Amino acid sequence: MKTENVDIAVIGAGAAGLSASAVCAQAGLRTRVIDREEAPGGVLLQCIHNGFGLHYFHEELTGPEYAARLVEKARAAGVEFQMEACVMKLRDLGNEKEVTVYSGADGVTIVRAKAVILAMGCRERSRGNLGIPGDRVAGVFTAGLAQRFLNIDGFVPGSSAVIVGSGDIGLIMARRLTWCGIQVKAVVEILPYPSGLSRNIAQCLDDFHIPLRLSTTVTGIHGHDRVESIGIAPLVNGEPDLSREEIIPCDTVLFSVGLIPENELSRQCGIEINPSTNGAWVDGSLMTGVPGIFACGNVLHVHDLVDFVSEESENCAANAVEYVKNGSLPSEKQLRTTAADNLSYVVPNACRRGVPTRFSMRPKVLCRRAELLVKGEGGTVLLRKKLQHVKPAEMITADLPGECTASCPEKTELRFGLHPEEKAEA
Repeated sequence: MKTENVDIAVIGAGAAGLSASAVCAQAGLRTRVIDREEAPGGVLLQCIHNGFGLHYFHEELTGPEYAARLVEKARAAGVEFQMEACVMKLRDLGNEKEVTVYSGADGVTIVRAKAVILAMGCRERSRGNLGIPGDRVAGVFTAGLAQRFLNIDGFVPGSSAVIVGSGDIGLIMARRLTWCGIQVKAVVEILPYPSGLSRNIAQCLDDFHIPLRLSTTVTGIHGHDRVESIGIAPLVNGEPDLSREEIIPCDTVLFSVGLIPENELSRQCGIEINPSTNGAWVDGSLMTGVPGIFACGNVLHVHDLVDFVSEESENCAANAVEYVKNGSLPSEKQLRTTAADNLSYVVPNACRRGVPTRFSMRPKVLCRRAELLVKGEGGTVLLRKKLQHVKPAEMITADLPGECTASCPEKTELRFGLHPEEKAEA
């Protein structure tokens, strides 16, 4: 077992970890990225479709192209990579953080860092997470696993499929399966509106005449050794109407039913988890409740676009650099944030007075036009932002200028809320 010292350890080599590490290394800090996979890039490497980079690189790229640019940027900045290495333990030692790393090549390595950036991403919810009834048979996959089988390993998962959930990976896989000659018979969504981006509904379902069944649930998966059919039924007052149950013959079922941030290490280290996001509670600098440990990307909250992951991660890294160089960040009490009932969450969970802060949030409502209001003490409006085409599938960002909070009393709570002006049909 050996011990190595770095300035900043970044856990995860996906878009968040790569974007953050480049900023840290460019600032002259010794930065190490640790990841369990063979090559950096994360899930982007299996996303061979285009549509990435329009905001961040200002051009349309495939997932591997986007990842390659981030890797090139990180390597050019002098980032160290420790690949095929698994972080087993994260400990807070006060001024230092201890990261215990296992790998086949190096055995056990103790990495001591002045700061740690959590960028582990997230994992897919599976059939087991949902308790879907039926037979335990082959042919049931998460959408991301099926994507890897097709795009990385070259395996075709089946000949006919039903996709459960309308998350973006599931929508993209509906198109990918069709291109491979696999008949996608339906995409089934329990909600009354799609969970994925509008462009993916249009390009992946509408263009290929794949039916989207909203307000519909799975009643069972049936088969002997392999999936033979799936039962679905429309929801009426929140319950399946079994009198209208439909049995769809198929040999493959993909689940695209949401993502779970990978925060086992965070919990192990005593970091407070926000139940609204399943990510860490963070302040305006994206630092967790454990000083010197920061979080960004999908491990913090699930993003809709990877471009926003890169932007957030660069901001996070800049704060981590300041922390390492100064030994701390400004310690005055921060203004906490809360989300109104029509927002799922607001991140970060606090901000410093007088410091400009970018907030990200998820709406619960579907409307053509709405106004985002940020209110301070006594209901004083600090920010108004007009929004078009508000959808739960699409993240909202808002920049709160420093002058808006400079005069707020110390214990002010910032309340974020949406005010729909024109509702939209699902």
